[in-house]
Amino acid sequence: MLTGLRLAEPPAPERDAFPFAISALRGLGPMSIPGPVTFFAGENGSGKSTLLEAIAIAANLPTVGSKEVGADDSLVSQRKLASRLTAVWDRKMHRGFFLRAEDLLGFVGRLDGIVAVMEARLSEIEREYRGRSELARRLATGPVVATLGSIRARYGDNLDANSHGETFLHVFRERFVPGGLYLIDEPEAALSPQSQLGFVSMMSDVVSEGGQLIIATHSPVLMAVPGATIYNFDESPLREVAYEALGGVRLIKDFLQAPERYMRHLWRKPGAEPRDR
Repeated sequence: MLTGLRLAEPPAPERDAFPFAISALRGLGPMSIPGPVTFFAGENGSGKSTLLEAIAIAANLPTVGSKEVGADDSLVSQRKLASRLTAVWDRKMHRGFFLRAEDLLGFVGRLDGIVAVMEARLSEIEREYRGRSELARRLATGPVVATLGSIRARYGDNLDANSHGETFLHVFRERFVPGGLYLIDEPEAALSPQSQLGFVSMMSDVVSEGGQLIIATHSPVLMAVPGATIYNFDESPLREVAYEALGGVRLIKDFLQAPERYMRHLWRKPGAEPRDR
């Protein structure tokens, strides 16, 4: 299990550049990851996704997305961060994956591309082996048929037919193996509130089978998981906080108790004078 992180001081020319200049990461000391579920919370741009991506690179986890983290051109800065990052393990995990909910459709496209290549190869083999024995044809097509069968058994015939949330839950369920490390970036982007509760149940299964989750999220539903560690990236230095102390949690609670109080100041009636900005 991943138990902590250490970030080495970057070279002087890089200290004031992204990603080392992010407030939550500047001067980051040893960071403890004490349990099986850790959340990175904070506003957009606070660095939570950046650190999660760097952990995925440092841990060399496979990516459920359009590209692996090592080949993704959008993660050049995160690879610099990963090069200064040391992961501390009590038991190295070689299973698991990194998943950005926003890139899930990229993963579906990646699967579709593999299927298209395999189907084209089957057609080529059929042409190449026309007139030869059935045994020779079966031996030639066997590996391709097996690959296609494996993909379809795991993901179905058409992931594109599912909603974004259905695809997310299906892919997570099918890729999950016991004892893995799962790094998930903003899963709520794909999930309705009810589906988030379903994902919490899946998270419980991960933990009960020896797995570990680190999740960057805005979701008060997910972060309510009992016993989870929560780091608030809106504060510098980065520190662990209680669920009830999160500004986003307090805001949602206040809003749900009296939404009209907020809307009175935010929503302008048709025909009303524009508000001063």
